[in-house]
Formats: sequence, structure tokens, C-alpha cells
Amino acid sequence: MANAERLSRLSLVEKAVELADAESLESVTVRRLAQELGVTPMALYWHVKNKDQLFVCLADHLLAQVTPEFDPAAPWNVRLRVMVEALIGVMRRHRYMPGLFARVEKQELASFNRATDTALELLSQAGFTLREGYAVSTYLLHGAMALVENEPGCPGASSAAEAAESRRQRRLTLERLPAGEFPRIVEYAKAMEEEPDLDAYYAFGLDLLMSGVEAVAAKRTPSSATQNSTR
Repeated sequence: MANAERLSRLSLVEKAVELADAESLESVTVRRLAQELGVTPMALYWHVKNKDQLFVCLADHLLAQVTPEFDPAAPWNVRLRVMVEALIGVMRRHRYMPGLFARVEKQELASFNRATDTALELLSQAGFTLREGYAVSTYLLHGAMALVENEPGCPGASSAAEAAESRRQRRLTLERLPAGEFPRIVEYAKAMEEEPDLDAYYAFGLDLLMSGVEAVAAKRTPSSATQNSTR
């Protein structure tokens, strides 16, 4: 275990990520982290003043992965897609992130500001104004969050059998609807019991998010705004 002399903000945040991943965001407290790190709570106050600041550090650390290195010569939409895909990946690995966003002021996060500034530059290359670009980046953020929060299947299921039973119950619920009134929903019910292809779900969702941005950009600068992304 770490001791007070070797403790750093990075080691504290990494332990907070580990604890939140294993249990929940609510488990991340200054007292609990001190216990896990083998130090007194006072030792942590050199690095974070309270739980709110701890959450800011946690969010900043995780969002640093959203602005990866990419080919600066690649088209704007290819680079923007890489960023959105990275954001989705981070939230899939750390499923409490949408809840964490709601508990911090995102503008206090250097990594969030860095990602936003990069997105604004890419969107300006596509012909959007800064005001429009900020709106687009916000839509993409919330679209990515919605994809993760509404992942099909049963992300919280404790076993494959529990997940299968939950899907079966949802199928039965839809099949009880009047077929004459809702024929397509009843027909779709059969698919509810199948184990979802999550890679296909996220790829399709990302395509939908990016296609909308690309389509609007193409109307602004049809000669150069939209170039094919690697799917």
C-alpha cells in the first residue's frame, strides 16, 4: 500500500478510478480512499480539499483519453469521429461517467476544455461558426452519453442467465400488445430475446451521430466539408 510520503495526486486518482470501477461512484470518498491507500484522511487533503474536488480530479483524469493522438493531415470528420469514439469507449469502461459529469463543472476540467477546443477547431474547418460548433460538440457529447446509458441488453445483470431472462420478459411484454394495432412492434419483439451485438450497436450509433454533422457540414462547404471516414 502507498504511504503518505509516496502519495501523489495521480496515485490517489488512479485508486479512485479503481474503486469506482469495482463498486460505484458513491464508494469514492476521501475517508474510503485513505483506507485503501493506507494513509490518514489528512494526508489526502494535501491533494484534494473535499469530495467535490476529488470528483473533478477523477473526471479530468478520465476525459484526458478523449483527445488522442491522430494524424493532423486527416480530414476533420475522421479526427472528430476518433474523438467521439474515444469518448464512447471511456464511458463504456467507466459506466458511472454520465453521473460523474452531472456532479462537476465541466469547464473546470482541463481535459474537457482541451477536447472542446480541439472539436471547435475541427468543426470550424467544416464551415461551422464557433457558436454552431459549440452546439454540435454538446450534441455529440450528449449523444455519446445516451448511447452508453441506453445500451441494449442488461449491462447490470449479474449473470448471463439473468440477462437472458430479462430479455425474455421484455419480449413477452411487447408480444402482449395488440398485434392489429401495433404490428411492427409485435414483430420486433422476437428480436428482443436475442443477445445484442454491442459492437454493431455502437458502430451504428456513432455513424448516426457523425452522419448528421457531416450532412449539415456538406451543405455549408460541399466541396470539402465531408470526406469518407473509415468505418
